[in-house]
Amino acid sequence: MESSAGCLRDTSVVVVTLESNEVYIIVSLSTKADTQVIYIDPTTGALRYSAKQGYDVFKSQKEALDYVTNHSKWLCKSTTYASAILGYAALGSYAVLLVATRLTAGIPNLPGGGCVYSVTESQWIRVSLQNPQPQSKTEIKNVQELTEFDVDGKHYFCETRDITRPFPSRMPVQNPDDEFVWNKWFSVPFKNIGLPQHCVILLQGFVESKIFGSLGQQEGVVALTARRSRLHPGTRYLARGLNSCYSTGNEVECEQLVWVPKRAGQSVPFSTYIWRRGTIPMWWGAELKLTAAEAEIYVSDRDPYKGSAQYYQRLSQRYDARNLDAAVGGNQKKSALVPVVCVNLLRNGEGKSECILVQHFEESLNYIRSTGKLPYTRIHLINYDWHASVKLKGEQQTIEGLWYLLKAPTVSIGIAEGDYLPTRERIKNCKGEIILNDDYDGAFCLRSHQNGVIRFNCADSLDRTNAASFFGALQVFMEQCRRLGISLDSNMAYGYQSPGNNAGYVAPLPPGWEKRSDAVTGKAYYIDHNTRTTTWSHPCPDKPWKRFDMTFEEFRRSTILSPVSQLADLFLAAGDIHATLYTGSKAMHSQILSIFNEEAGGKFKQFSAAQNMKITLQRRYKNAVVDSSRQKQLQIFLGLRLFKHFPSAMIHPLHVPSRPFGCFLKPVPSMFTSSDGGASLLSFKRKDLIWVSAHAADVVELFIYLGEPCHVSQLLLTVAHGADDTTFPSTVDVRTGRYLDGLKLVLEGASVPQCANGTNIVIPLTGPTSPEDMAVTGAGARLHAQQPSNPFMLYDFEELEGELDFLTRFVAVTFYPAVPGRGPMTLGEVEILGVSLPWRSLFSHGDGAARFIEHVNGQTKEINPFLSETNSNTLAAVVTNDRKPPSLQSESSAIPLIDLLTGEVILPDSNSQPVAESVVHEGSDLLDFLDDVVTQPVSGGMNQSKIVSSQGPSDNGSQQYIRLFKLLAGSDWDRSLDFMESMKLEIERFRLNLSAAERDRALLSIGIDPASINPHMLLEDSYMGQLYKVASSLALLGQASIEDKITASIGLGTSDKKSVDFWNITAIGERCSGGACQVLAETGQAAGASLTSSSSMTSESIFVCTECRRKVCRVCSAGKGAHLLASYNSKENSAYNGVTSQGGSVHGNSADASSNHSATLDGVMCKSCCNEVVLDALILDYVRVLISQRRRTRAGDAAEKALFHVFGLSSRNLIPERDEFLKSQGTATKVLEKLTDGEESLAEFPFASFLHPVETAAGSAPLLSLVAPLNSGSQESYWRAPPSISSVEFVIVLSDISDVSGVVLLVSPCGYSMSDAPTIQIWASNKVDKEERTCTGKWDMQSLVTSSSELCGREKSLQDGKLPRHVKFAFRNPVRCRIIWVTMRLPRLGSNSVNIERDFNLFSMDENPFAQIDRRASIGGEINSDPCIHVKRILVVGKSVGREIVSSSQGSDQVNAKNWLERAPPLNRFKIPIEVERLIDNDLVLEQFLPPASPMLAGFRLDGFSAIKHRVNHSPASDVDIDGSNSLLDERLTNPAVLYIQVSALQESHNMVTVAEYRLPEVKANTPMYFDFPRQISTRRVTFRLLGDIAAFSDDPSEQDDSEFKAYPWAAGLSLANRVKLYYYADPYELGKWASLSAV
Repeated sequence: MESSAGCLRDTSVVVVTLESNEVYIIVSLSTKADTQVIYIDPTTGALRYSAKQGYDVFKSQKEALDYVTNHSKWLCKSTTYASAILGYAALGSYAVLLVATRLTAGIPNLPGGGCVYSVTESQWIRVSLQNPQPQSKTEIKNVQELTEFDVDGKHYFCETRDITRPFPSRMPVQNPDDEFVWNKWFSVPFKNIGLPQHCVILLQGFVESKIFGSLGQQEGVVALTARRSRLHPGTRYLARGLNSCYSTGNEVECEQLVWVPKRAGQSVPFSTYIWRRGTIPMWWGAELKLTAAEAEIYVSDRDPYKGSAQYYQRLSQRYDARNLDAAVGGNQKKSALVPVVCVNLLRNGEGKSECILVQHFEESLNYIRSTGKLPYTRIHLINYDWHASVKLKGEQQTIEGLWYLLKAPTVSIGIAEGDYLPTRERIKNCKGEIILNDDYDGAFCLRSHQNGVIRFNCADSLDRTNAASFFGALQVFMEQCRRLGISLDSNMAYGYQSPGNNAGYVAPLPPGWEKRSDAVTGKAYYIDHNTRTTTWSHPCPDKPWKRFDMTFEEFRRSTILSPVSQLADLFLAAGDIHATLYTGSKAMHSQILSIFNEEAGGKFKQFSAAQNMKITLQRRYKNAVVDSSRQKQLQIFLGLRLFKHFPSAMIHPLHVPSRPFGCFLKPVPSMFTSSDGGASLLSFKRKDLIWVSAHAADVVELFIYLGEPCHVSQLLLTVAHGADDTTFPSTVDVRTGRYLDGLKLVLEGASVPQCANGTNIVIPLTGPTSPEDMAVTGAGARLHAQQPSNPFMLYDFEELEGELDFLTRFVAVTFYPAVPGRGPMTLGEVEILGVSLPWRSLFSHGDGAARFIEHVNGQTKEINPFLSETNSNTLAAVVTNDRKPPSLQSESSAIPLIDLLTGEVILPDSNSQPVAESVVHEGSDLLDFLDDVVTQPVSGGMNQSKIVSSQGPSDNGSQQYIRLFKLLAGSDWDRSLDFMESMKLEIERFRLNLSAAERDRALLSIGIDPASINPHMLLEDSYMGQLYKVASSLALLGQASIEDKITASIGLGTSDKKSVDFWNITAIGERCSGGACQVLAETGQAAGASLTSSSSMTSESIFVCTECRRKVCRVCSAGKGAHLLASYNSKENSAYNGVTSQGGSVHGNSADASSNHSATLDGVMCKSCCNEVVLDALILDYVRVLISQRRRTRAGDAAEKALFHVFGLSSRNLIPERDEFLKSQGTATKVLEKLTDGEESLAEFPFASFLHPVETAAGSAPLLSLVAPLNSGSQESYWRAPPSISSVEFVIVLSDISDVSGVVLLVSPCGYSMSDAPTIQIWASNKVDKEERTCTGKWDMQSLVTSSSELCGREKSLQDGKLPRHVKFAFRNPVRCRIIWVTMRLPRLGSNSVNIERDFNLFSMDENPFAQIDRRASIGGEINSDPCIHVKRILVVGKSVGREIVSSSQGSDQVNAKNWLERAPPLNRFKIPIEVERLIDNDLVLEQFLPPASPMLAGFRLDGFSAIKHRVNHSPASDVDIDGSNSLLDERLTNPAVLYIQVSALQESHNMVTVAEYRLPEVKANTPMYFDFPRQISTRRVTFRLLGDIAAFSDDPSEQDDSEFKAYPWAAGLSLANRVKLYYYADPYELGKWASLSAV
């Protein structure tokens, strides 16, 4: 890639794959001086970048490459050199990286600098991930199809300039127009790690420029840029007309830029012209026939013009230059309207198939005008039958006719003109709009603007459109050259020109010219300041737009044709690109573009007929065979319908904080003496490692320190063993916590199967669960637990909520052997997977910090249905719950809620009343429900509601829940609830913020069995299976709808909220009051009075049902989701598969169905016209949404709590605030360099943390603030201990093994005195045991206070160049360690001892940047309070040491390990023959009957299931809820689905006795897993029963079979058929050769 002007170098990308299959991306940007290294996590595919100098930031590419390869090219498996990164995505088992390996400069140097590159060659790099979670065959196939997406020659980008808007853009390069960014989703991973500029902004279409001349005169440059819109992507017969995003198929914005290159330092004049091309903006399509005949065109029979007005509105907003022209005040007059001229080139003759489109086109414009929605836009239609004109009049007269029609609109719309000013000092001379930003050094001065746009169309926006737009742009090109002083007049034009006789017209002077009068003669002459020459002739004497009035022959004779031919070449190339993208073949009928070149035109015509026939056959084949595959590629590349294409893949892949900076706090015992203490177990580079524990170990315990705090979600184990696979552990326990003290149990006795060596298994982890909750809900609390019940199909009625903690730092993993004392255990790599908060962005105050805080607030306030104050009419009312943020210390009082974005403290007020307002709008649109935020219901209407505290379970909430239950069940509870009532009671439970355990506890307190209100118990199995399927369809349709809603908002914004939302669930006691409503579907009285005192609500809006045409109120209306289901189930749309049928859109309409039935999705449907299962599906979907929102709220609360524990409680301590002195990151870096004397700061959060908690005073800054980065926190924040504590010990775990040279303490703002100056003692070690630590020194602060008054009193304001007050404790010699102990003790009364080492340093006792403190200088508490220990920051200074993983065994140890591992086991597994087996309960139960002489059963083999965990099971709650992409924590991680297999055997008492129950890990499909029984058993019958969260799994979408109805739609991939084999152990030598063939 050529470096642009002002760039430091050429951008270079190197992708290195090591022998260990680790992939590194080394990027050297042209705009940066250093090189960044991005690591692709080999397990999950997450990108990792920590911005650490010497680790992933280097001075040069060579230095980075040497670090990655360890200076050895033999470690490289492959190396790919590229010039740009185009995108990246992790998709389950694979990650894909797209890079541009070869570029062509389409526009080498734009005015103002910047090169536009076309991607000539690209390469897809597919990375196999070690993630063992099951993935469907379709998902793997879709990854392969994505890598076949055609990029080369059809995409382009610019590193330094925004080219998504008309030139020159007013926006910087990192703020593009989303309509034209094709890799927006593909670039998200780089934005998430804080490197958005490392992935270029990719556009699809065409870009190229040419230099042209004019008979030796001044040269110019013409550039043609064509930007394809991504709002309606797709192939020819799958993306025509409008879609639900208000965009048309094959929509392209074209720009013709002409400028005159100048020498450096001179102004560059330029001119631009914009036009559009696309299919007709209305709902229509074409059905492809099997014969060679033309496709049959049809127009939607219902509301075919829906969305047309929004399409023109988007155009009008983009090309509205009325205010800009008024501001310029130049040659153009202010226009009152924005003209949009549509040039329709369709066949209009009688009997032509396109005639129907022409008629509807005219009607659509008349309809738009009648609505009055576009008062400032004038839409004008020009019908011009291109083919008929060519056939009847010939090509030349056809061109002349087009020019005649285009003259008036082209002149009216005009062109944009301006200059690029190389220096901004010249801005003062600009008489126009000034455009400038940081992407270039100078500024742009625009003298005039283009107001409006001309839009060309034929049926497909292909061949006719390209030809007509060329001849229209040709006239503009001639005028652009004329205004720039480039004369294209030929000497052959005798008699035509008459300089000085132009009807009184005087042309404007070109840039740099001036008119003056001769002092003697008075004759006018002209000065060219560009060349410093003068002339008597006007440089531009021509009449403007004069060639519009010429005939074709006059144009040819009067024009220099070489520039025309060059422009035609650009349009020919662009036409082929657009045709290839849309149809898969080149453009047809292009010979007319070469009409000015007689020689080329003649040759072109000789081959045009045959060429057109060939292209026609190519198009028909590709349209019929490969279009569906190309359509899928487009959707995946754009990130559309991912819930369909990758239903199980995580949107945000998990992090692996156990590497590379994780470590073991205690060495792992090994049978070999020369081990590395177990460090290899955390290294991916030693993936093939087999770690052998000490002899006959009964337990192996690993204490892991995570390199970054996170919420721990999964434990990934790599099975490692020798010839005997029984040496791998049998069970595992996991404990987690913020500190090493008080780890909480999250997993106990989980089964670890015996698998093949190298198998990866994942064990899902939940947060710590309360034993009290487990006692009242869940499977263990059921009244008849010994009788397994059917799994919950609709939703988890008994969900147990574990604690979520994003500050988890320590993980203890305990392994147990199958038989204690039998021999050593073997271990493989251990990985901890989790979700981390974006700490680096938060501390650096990057752009992502504010977005994250806003997102956290959104999770806990806006989206949260329990906190929303926005009335979306989802239910009867809006209830606001106040929450309290978590407290830091038990001693602290109640903590106010703090707005993390503004820093304001919000005091909770339990008596405040929210305002419930009813906002009613006439009319509705299906997608408008996506503007609404899910809110919770309340009994009794919308007038008033009572605030309920939601700080955990509350007695008030439980009491209200009981009152609601009594309201429904009667005072004597003699009435059984039906399904709808139980679901509404569940909705009220979520409104009251009660967990399932709190609900059950409340019901049990009044003697009610929670199972009596379980909705699963109130439906028949067959109906429940049907309901499950309908709700699942509704969820996918809702996701597609909101996806289209978000896309449709591009360029338009969001629409107003409507009265009927997606679900429209009525609350308890809410009913229709009659009046104008004719449906009266909700007129029944409730069981009792409403919970609140308000009267029943009367709907204010009356609608008309689209089915029965009766008037209906809001209460009697079904939610808009009913329309989605109605369209989905209609016969015409039965072929819905996530990709629309012919004539539909890629996005589809709101139901993703065929476009000609889109109108049925609008309006309102009454409940009487809805099937009962549809209404039940709506309320079920709504309950699922509330469950999802509760989970997300819990994640948001956990994130907020984590922020409080790092940044403290003061509003000034929050992330948006920081010290004035350290506002810039550069200033903070310089201060840190001076404090550390140029060394590294080794103890900075989040990479460093404390090993043990330290008691903190109430109101103090949190403990973690002591190791927070220097530029975080506010002036007055500092840590202090309670006054009762006289000694504290900080145990700091460093970010890596380091050579520590000293410790720096930043003095608290209050300063020290003789009473609180502590004694400091420091130790260092690599282990947590105190006995093995080494003392590095002891210092007394009292003498320093005595000798230096700078440490005393309140800190003064800091001046520039000064350092904050600090004390540095330098070690005699650097100490290599990972853990630092710092002990601070208050002096004993009466003690005057001083013990200061000679190497003690105390400098820079200067003024401090921290805030004024109204406290006594001697202590950190109130005035005259007792002294306490206090400090601002603790900095550990030194240099990190790169860890080198040594071999776990050397010399004789290697021989011993090899011999021991290769030793064959004494017994092998052999299959037990089965007489007969049967599957029952939907294949979830397997019964096997054994022959009488069967051996003792030792265990069973289970092959991994092929079912996947689907990501989407409900409709989105709002437009920020799409596909879970904005959630902090994937719902599947908040409450992970776990499967169990229960084994029972028939005993002598003829009873089935449970032998064991195994918790199944996640493995790849069909992976063999061996489970030994606790003891060998003898039986004739064995039963295997699959239990757990079965409803959370589904099949591959392409393999689902709905033809045969099943009562329970469980995934076929969970079937136990052919998956279970019993085995016994025996000596293979005793059985003989033939018996050994039955080995399992």
